[in-house]
Amino acid sequence: MRKIDILLEKYGESHQNKINKLIHWICVPTIFFSIVGLIHAIPLPFQLEKTMFLSWATLPMGLIYIYYLKFSKMMLLGFILWGTFCVWGNNLILDLVQTNSNLALFNLLIFVIAWIFQFIGHKIEGKKPSFLEDIKFLLIGPAWLLHFIYKNLRIPY
Repeated sequence: MRKIDILLEKYGESHQNKINKLIHWICVPTIFFSIVGLIHAIPLPFQLEKTMFLSWATLPMGLIYIYYLKFSKMMLLGFILWGTFCVWGNNLILDLVQTNSNLALFNLLIFVIAWIFQFIGHKIEGKKPSFLEDIKFLLIGPAWLLHFIYKNLRIPY
């Protein structure tokens, strides 16, 4: 069995309840989006023409892409698409809220609310979140959702 399959199976053990799964389908992508936004809101120490994809979020996104590449090229492709959407979406929000501090505040609020729901989901499930056992499960959660998308589309991952 591949390493990714072992990790997804282990993650899935604490995500059996339908309500908890639904909460995760909403909150895991929301948390990822908000983390990208929080990092994206940190001003660069030098002035650039406005560029959509150059921010402090670029470096951790690159490292996350390398992590997913360890598992498969299809996982990497899915996260490049999702990561691009997160940066693009946060740029749109920044245009609306006008300042990096407002972008950070918006994403902090989303982050806190999403985590509250995550813990509610695990209370309903009756099992602790997987990342409390091993921090790497914070990155396996998004892959767990993506693997369901790939399975439904019959795309090997």
